[in-house]
Amino acid sequence: MKALILVGGFGTRLRPLTLSVPKPLVEFANKPMILHQIEALKAIGVSEVVLAINYQPEVMMTFLKEFETKVGIKITCSQETEPLGTAGPLALARDKLIDDCGEPFFVLNSDVISEYPFKQMIEFHKSHGGEASIMVTKVDEPSKYGVVVMEESTGKVQKFVEKPKLFVGNKINAGIYLLNPSVLDRIELRPTSIEKEVFPNIAAENKLFAMVLPGFWMDIGQPRDYITGLRLYLDSLRKNSSSKLARGSNVVGNVLVDETAKIGEGCLIGPDVAIGPGCVVESGVRLSRCTVMRGVRIKKHACISGSIIGWHSTVGQWARVENMTILGEDVHVSDEIYSNGGVVLPHKEIKSSILKPEIVM
Repeated sequence: MKALILVGGFGTRLRPLTLSVPKPLVEFANKPMILHQIEALKAIGVSEVVLAINYQPEVMMTFLKEFETKVGIKITCSQETEPLGTAGPLALARDKLIDDCGEPFFVLNSDVISEYPFKQMIEFHKSHGGEASIMVTKVDEPSKYGVVVMEESTGKVQKFVEKPKLFVGNKINAGIYLLNPSVLDRIELRPTSIEKEVFPNIAAENKLFAMVLPGFWMDIGQPRDYITGLRLYLDSLRKNSSSKLARGSNVVGNVLVDETAKIGEGCLIGPDVAIGPGCVVESGVRLSRCTVMRGVRIKKHACISGSIIGWHSTVGQWARVENMTILGEDVHVSDEIYSNGGVVLPHKEIKSSILKPEIVM
């Protein structure tokens, strides 16, 4: 089997992190976002992954070449010269996706994190005999999304309603599809939307079916959702493979710590924290609901919550960093500084407090 991952564009919503690396390579729970997907695809027998990409393909491919051998899966690139939306890339990668056996292929949005129940999806797809299967997930506020209206018993999709004013259902497109090769005949090579143009046509012919995603789901393409996604992911890790989580008197709730990180005396870490490789957390530090990326140093008695600390940054002694502060790569926060939602571009030194959410250029 094959799979296409829609990598797309510039990752503006996750700046300043995406000023240093393409978004799919930004770590999530100590592993590049896209690797979560590639490993899950490999586990159910996908042999080749095609990345649909229009930005920095060289950086992506250089990085992924080393994973090709590690994970044992073929990774190729389909480069757009202009943005082609969510369906155009399928037409562009047509020759890479079609082979003689006529097997269906997966399509994934690269920002989606979940338990990836691909095996159940293959069984579901075979059972209904339609042309395409999509994953849907239940949400509390469907008015913010495109809602999928479906038959509960069979999963047959009846229609799509974009940001409904009145309640029509609470299931939204989760960005994970399994498609027969014949779907490619429906897509022209131009900027086009799979959700707005392709799927409604398949649904009109009663050939589109939706499966409700078991477990958690989050689109982690922006900081607040990234932090929420980390909580859901660590919850899921607790249920499925809790041995990967940190233990100890200084740990509260779910915490992931790379084995090369060093943590000092008298810290309190958690809940919902990921600490990357080579990090140094000095004594008396308090961390909660945050990600600390590779090579960061957090000095004594600093307090960080609800924030993302980018690669090789430093947070000074007694500093307080909170409320969706995002530090880009190599940012240095001086001692006793307060950051309330500061978004700091790479290679900056912060010598005065950031009292309200703002971008520091």
